[in-house]
Amino acid sequence: MKTFGGVRALAGVDLHVPEGTVLGLLGPNGAGKTSTVRVLTTLLRPDAGRAFVAGVDVLRHPDKVRGLIGLSGQYAAVDEYLTGTENLRMVGELYQMTTREAKVRAKELIEWFNLGAAADRPAKTYSGGMRRRLDLAAALVVRPPVMFLDEPTTGLDPHNRIALWEVMESLADQGSTILLTTQYLEEADRLADDIAVVDKGEVIARGSSDELKARVGNERVEIVVRDRDRIAATVEAITGVATAGVVVDRRTGRITVPVDGGAPVLAGMINELECRGLRPDEICLRRPTLDEVFLSLTGHADVPDGSPAPSPVEVRAGGTRVAAREEI
Repeated sequence: MKTFGGVRALAGVDLHVPEGTVLGLLGPNGAGKTSTVRVLTTLLRPDAGRAFVAGVDVLRHPDKVRGLIGLSGQYAAVDEYLTGTENLRMVGELYQMTTREAKVRAKELIEWFNLGAAADRPAKTYSGGMRRRLDLAAALVVRPPVMFLDEPTTGLDPHNRIALWEVMESLADQGSTILLTTQYLEEADRLADDIAVVDKGEVIARGSSDELKARVGNERVEIVVRDRDRIAATVEAITGVATAGVVVDRRTGRITVPVDGGAPVLAGMINELECRGLRPDEICLRRPTLDEVFLSLTGHADVPDGSPAPSPVEVRAGGTRVAAREEI
């Protein structure tokens, strides 16, 4: 438990991460993800409760914990006036490596993170993606068995984000135990063995990606009708096969229909639309996304700061239409 003034940041987060697995810690802004990481990495003392990392009590033996972990946060913690190689050698020497050991390890990491061309340049000349790679490399200098990655890809372009995903996958394959906080739901979907959803300082759901998606239903048929005059007729034609409310976004013309039965249901829906002379611009069958899991569990989607507000949608359930706008 942890409070800041009258604000409760953590209200009892109970996590167990099996050795050699990746736990994705997801939650809206202010949910308590970073506070959890700060407690587990000895940077923040909780008001109550206990925490263990690799079997070591975080509160009683913080120095020992620091020797077992690596931490890469939301902002790259590198010395801008040192070169990439010098940054990594400095970290190694701070961990009491010999000068030779630190030099060898720095070279290994420079090559692994594809920073060779910039190895002898000051870090202040690096791009954001290069700094983030250097920061993650620094967290790996002493080969820690446990890694804490606190939104490590926030603000990166898709190319650099995917490059870091590949590094994280490699770490997991080598047996590292990883706690990953992220606001990119596809990141958790791709990397995490298990996912814990945090909101208001508490774990409100936990399970694999598939298990969490199953909580909001099975498949969805998505239909796009750009001609707004045909939306109502399309909804009427397909409502009979929906297992729950049909969601209509009139701005984009997207109709989302929860269904059971997979491809045969989709085929029947297409046939019904054809019989009525309705031809949608797009139609496809898909599974729920983690975005929908967030919306279902917390009442608000988990989107990075600065993202545009969602458009108004209409929900049809039991013949009632309810206008709704999600507030972030």
